[in-house]
Amino acid sequence: MLSRGIEVTGTAGDGLEALEKARTTRPEVILMDIAMPRCNGVEALRLIKRELPEIKIVMMTSIDDDENLFNAIKSGASGYLLKSLHPEELFSLLAELERGEIPLSGGLAARILHAVACEPDNARPEHKLSPRQKKVLGMVARGMTYKEVAAALNLRERTIKYHMERIQELLQLENRTQLIAYAAQNGFDRSW
Repeated sequence: MLSRGIEVTGTAGDGLEALEKARTTRPEVILMDIAMPRCNGVEALRLIKRELPEIKIVMMTSIDDDENLFNAIKSGASGYLLKSLHPEELFSLLAELERGEIPLSGGLAARILHAVACEPDNARPEHKLSPRQKKVLGMVARGMTYKEVAAALNLRERTIKYHMERIQELLQLENRTQLIAYAAQNGFDRSW
């Protein structure tokens, strides 16, 4: 089925079936329910990301709780959406994913920021970053492309890419999505 440029390549009834479908169809994006029998969505997310890290997985749930939200993000989710979304909003948020942004249902980003703000300062790993790295991360978190950041800082685009790879290593994050989520959670999009 093809709708708005999106082709559905398969459906799964549980997390283990989702892993099998991912192996055979190799989709670009998976919309994954949290609550599933045999293997829940977060565990399926971990299994799929371990084997097929290039697949973007957006969690879909009717359960609005912080534990699932944070576990999904830490496990490599590319987004987190509530099933109560209007279809137009869903397509809009999925378009954000295509542009490299992180689709989150309204209010979730604020909850993530609040949770991280309540952590003790010594538990926060961003102290490992240099002032330049913090600035680059903040600019990217505000939605600037590597090319735009490079121009603004009079650097080469390749240098910005290097900085982002090094930041990802220092913060022990698995992908750019987690890096941008971390930046938003920690206020880099406002502070730097």
